[in-house]
Amino acid sequence: MSELLRINDLHVAFPTDDGLVRAVDGVSLTVSQGETVAIVGESGSGKTVTSLSVMGLHKKGTAEMSGSISVAHDGGFLDVISASEEEIRSMRGRSVAMIFQDPMSALHPYYKIGDQLAEAYVVHNPGKKKEAAARAVEMLDLVGISEPAQRAKEFPHQFSGGMRQRVMIAMALMNSPKMLIADEPTTALDVTVQAQILTLLASLQKEFNMGILLITHDLGVVAQVSDRVNVMYAGRIVEQGGVDDIFYNPMQPYTLGLLKSVPRISKSGSERLKAIPGQPPSLISLPAGCAFAPRCEYIKFADSNACATQMPALVGTKAGHTSRCHIDESKRQASFAEAMKEVR
Repeated sequence: MSELLRINDLHVAFPTDDGLVRAVDGVSLTVSQGETVAIVGESGSGKTVTSLSVMGLHKKGTAEMSGSISVAHDGGFLDVISASEEEIRSMRGRSVAMIFQDPMSALHPYYKIGDQLAEAYVVHNPGKKKEAAARAVEMLDLVGISEPAQRAKEFPHQFSGGMRQRVMIAMALMNSPKMLIADEPTTALDVTVQAQILTLLASLQKEFNMGILLITHDLGVVAQVSDRVNVMYAGRIVEQGGVDDIFYNPMQPYTLGLLKSVPRISKSGSERLKAIPGQPPSLISLPAGCAFAPRCEYIKFADSNACATQMPALVGTKAGHTSRCHIDESKRQASFAEAMKEVR
């Protein structure tokens, strides 16, 4: 599989009156053709900031960025951070496209659906308005919207939430991009519609052989569609691995905490969920050591002084599965064993 995205040591910070908000701190990951790579973590962990960076949607005057974001484009790779605005516009929507979290706010309420889809095509194909209109109807049909020619003449408020999300997927695919970024694509949808959207994305991925970068906090979605997973906390990736590694052999206490907080049908109805205690740290004043240390119930198995003063490196016990944690591997396996019985 050929690589479509390479993010290397990405840092994104936003200057504010209170200080520098380090929203993304040293993120590195890749996405290849036909692969779904998830970024998972609680709100404020840096997931969406990372995805917007790939699209070149941070204003350079208000965001401090370093590292590299290489996107497969026109037979080579384009570094989004150093690229000009013209180069980014050429890449955006054609080589990589994005499905945004809230389809109602992403669609303009005053313009017909067909016109909005056609505009996305004309941007990269100037003067081809008739072709764009036909393409809009074709894409609406592809994403499962019945009577596409008629629905193209309607406005966003005439579509349900699930239908609007299908429109957003159609818009993202108007120029047949190699890669798709899906930012919480099922958050505002009920469970039945969630399943339909995930099935649709999977079938479109197979048809177009796309790479997908999935941004979500829903571990159920991650388990269903992802090949590899990046767990983020306080702007950093704290664990990376294949989906089976993450779900059946987590190496980071934060990842284990996320797994333990997922509701399970097999559990007694009177049993309370085990939430992670405490709150995430301020991104303005991150601790010198492990950012998760103040909330970690397994810190007793590690050198607490190291947890407080040294940020753990991203290392692993086998190829493709890495984590940031000061707990020794043998102690980790023993201490996690009982908790993993609950998770399974």
